[in-house]
Amino acid sequence: MSSPLPYWLFVAAAAIVAVVLCVACRRRPGPWVRWAGRALALVLAADAVVFVVRQGLGGTWSVQSSLPLALCDVALVVAAVACWYPSWSLGVELTYFWGLAGTLQAVLTPDLHVGFPSVEFVLFVVGHLGIVLAALYLVVGLRIVPRPGAAVRVFGITVAYAAVIGAFNWLTGSNYMYLAAPPENPSLLSLLGPWPWYLLSATGVAIVLFAVLDAPFRLTRGRASLDAPVASR
Repeated sequence: MSSPLPYWLFVAAAAIVAVVLCVACRRRPGPWVRWAGRALALVLAADAVVFVVRQGLGGTWSVQSSLPLALCDVALVVAAVACWYPSWSLGVELTYFWGLAGTLQAVLTPDLHVGFPSVEFVLFVVGHLGIVLAALYLVVGLRIVPRPGAAVRVFGITVAYAAVIGAFNWLTGSNYMYLAAPPENPSLLSLLGPWPWYLLSATGVAIVLFAVLDAPFRLTRGRASLDAPVASR
């Protein structure tokens, strides 16, 4: 990035929006909450469409770098659908764990080579911050509690998807999800060792983060079980 200031201003603004939106959803529920989610869904969907169209029309399309195969690209679509249909439990769980365990790391250590107001900058900012905002809106704002086993379920889906993308990288010489090489800019992966060892380290970090994100709900489920009436015999 030419200057990091605009990026961090966007991050700060998104943090404020997330707090205001979640507090408002909890304290002032009403029909507007549903439309706020759908507005967010449309923004996320538009970001995904523009990314694909831009890759196709930019004249630099390649199998190695232009396909929407990164986990954040998939999370973008999943988050858009989940915000439109919050009743999709798996979508909410994927958005929550991917958004706060994965996309948030990309927000804090962005792999950006351009600055504002380039299209690539805007797509990155809107997409990544939008996923995190969607995760908070769904789970904190709407109070949708991930189901028992959600962390394990999402982790399994993530590992399976990574295996598919790893095979695709091997066949095409790509580096989607940074499975073949670390990003150029410093990131969390930079602290986890060289390739391929950082893949194992990242798996361990993911397990810890998923457990931490699921902990509040495990406590809630435990209290609910204790408070449940005992059936008479």
